Amino acid sequence: MNYKSILIDQLNACYNDKSWFIPLHEILIDLNETQAAWENESKQSIWSIVNHLIYWNEKWLERYNDEQFELKSSINNDDTFYLNPHAINEYEWKKTQQRLETVFNSWNRALEESEDLKLITELPKYFNAPWWGVVSNLCIHNAYHIGQIMLLKKQLLSLNQKND
Repeated sequence: MNYKSILIDQLNACYNDKSWFIPLHEILIDLNETQAAWENESKQSIWSIVNHLIYWNEKWLERYNDEQFELKSSINNDDTFYLNPHAINEYEWKKTQQRLETVFNSWNRALEESEDLKLITELPKYFNAPWWGVVSNLCIHNAYHIGQIMLLKKQLLSLNQKND
């Protein structure tokens, strides 16, 4: 077992491999755009959290693929949860789900194609953390938000049952 296979396993557990918890793909598959955009009392929605996950997974993948990456980001983290209220429709929700699937598949491909040496390379721009640690922490970040998404879905389903 090496870093590469462990990280691929972690990414797949988050997105599409049912193991310790329900993977994100399975949680989202039966939600429509209205359900995905529903906000709880804390003003969180599944769709906004998915947008946040897409942003950070794309950002770190871009950095992983570019040796000369810049760590600075011009976006405030709260802005990564943005959901355009005028774009809540089936087409945009499907597009968001496709983008999510694409970034997880791209991470898998990037890891499969990378040299083992890359994963132990330290990032002076990021606390001298090795790439394997950064990707592992990204998976933990994904799992944290997947838990939030699952709770939001349970809240939504509970409300729907009460209203039926």
